[in-house]
Amino acid sequence: MNELIHKNWENKETIKQIKCVHNDAEKFVVDKTLTPGKVYDVKNETDEFYFIIDNTNRIGGFHKEYFEEV
Repeated sequence: MNELIHKNWENKETIKQIKCVHNDAEKFVVDKTLTPGKVYDVKNETDEFYFIIDNTNRIGGFHKEYFEEV
């Protein structure tokens, strides 16, 4: 049953770590969910997004532009 696979991402193995380089977004409010300089565990990745455990301790999908790999 793959339709709800995203519900288990919080428990998924970390595939890499990334560091937030900024949280200045034009369209979305991410300043409460991302902290510049903080390192986050990547649980899933697509071409455009990283899926991480954000500052709310929940899985969030964010454009890769906010991060650099560590």
